[in-house]
Amino acid sequence: MKRFKISYKWQLVIILWVAYFLNQGDRQIFNVVIPLIKEDLQINDVQIGLVATMFTLVYGIMVPIAGFVGDILRRKWIIFFSLLIFSVGTLFTGFSNGIILLILFRSIATGGGEAFYYPAATSLLGQFHQKTRAMAMSIHQTSLYAGIVASGFIAGYIGENYGWRMAFFSFGLIGILWALVVWFRVEDTPMPEDDSNEKVKVPGFCEITRAVFSRKTVFFLSLAFGCMCFVNVGYLTWMPTYLHEKFDMSLSSAGLHSTLYHFLFAFFGVMLGARISDKLALKRKQIRMEVEIIGLLLGAPFIYWIGIADSRLWCYVAMGLFGVFRGMYDSNLFAALFDVIEPRYRASSMGIMLAFGFIIGALAPVVLGWVKTVAGLETGITLLSVFYLLGAILIFIGLKLFFHKNYYKEEVIN
Repeated sequence: MKRFKISYKWQLVIILWVAYFLNQGDRQIFNVVIPLIKEDLQINDVQIGLVATMFTLVYGIMVPIAGFVGDILRRKWIIFFSLLIFSVGTLFTGFSNGIILLILFRSIATGGGEAFYYPAATSLLGQFHQKTRAMAMSIHQTSLYAGIVASGFIAGYIGENYGWRMAFFSFGLIGILWALVVWFRVEDTPMPEDDSNEKVKVPGFCEITRAVFSRKTVFFLSLAFGCMCFVNVGYLTWMPTYLHEKFDMSLSSAGLHSTLYHFLFAFFGVMLGARISDKLALKRKQIRMEVEIIGLLLGAPFIYWIGIADSRLWCYVAMGLFGVFRGMYDSNLFAALFDVIEPRYRASSMGIMLAFGFIIGALAPVVLGWVKTVAGLETGITLLSVFYLLGAILIFIGLKLFFHKNYYKEEVIN
């Protein structure tokens, strides 16, 4: 009887799925145990906010550098050291005794370490998956959903029963152990060779910058991603408060319901979007951007519905349907970008795109907080739908004006 064997390119998806789960889990556990940290260390809301702000700032500054590094160094080792550093940072966060060490271990070590993971990991996936690129990246993306939801349950349970420090110790230790799996199981894969079968020379910073910024489609995809991140950050920041205040839910219940339905249905959306785009990509080269447009365009009405829903049930339904179309957009987030960027520049282009997202998205909590004071949080939630519409328009412009000029046709690897 022939033994079933998983090909390496799908083993890679599994290994990186767990790594990205830990990446997102390490990021989320801090938010879950904030009340316990404040009580134990006797620090105030402003200081806690400073830790979160520094994390986002460090990540946003480092991720373009991470993208550049991902195009000139071996990606296996970038992934390994990223996972190791942010896991060690998470572990040592549990030893913090005040604001300084929280910033050092949480914001700088964890935030800086996490910044280097995604560009290198996604570039590596893209090299091994051409026909199945959107599917592979969509499966990888589901670990973000699972990491955010599951880490809330796990960290909350550990924190309530064993203390907030144990939550960081647990996630950090698991991450260090998984870094060893990356060390032994991920192949040290170089960049692909060019058409002359000669090894591609390591590109310089100026060459990479010119190559990425010469593709005008990248600008529109990056700006649209910024719009999506504005909605995502605003949603994750304020939705628990929205449910708590509007429907008189407990904070723990509001925290659960604010993410559960959205990410559960986003899982189905991301797989659906990947299936559609991979099936049609060889016949219709612009399909990945078209799926993104559909996701943003059809997601906008359900964001608006969340803001005007007058019952928990309809609010949950709107969250779920919003998740479906958010997932469709996510399914081609970087697969669409790779359609206009050749392999040697892809990690850098991702770094630029991620920087756009974090810089624009970082404004959402403040903007919604201001809207909340002058018009109410319901108004703020409904206004988020405008950013989804704007994102769809930006991708449509990039598709119609620049995509066909920028399209990069690469050799398919089976």
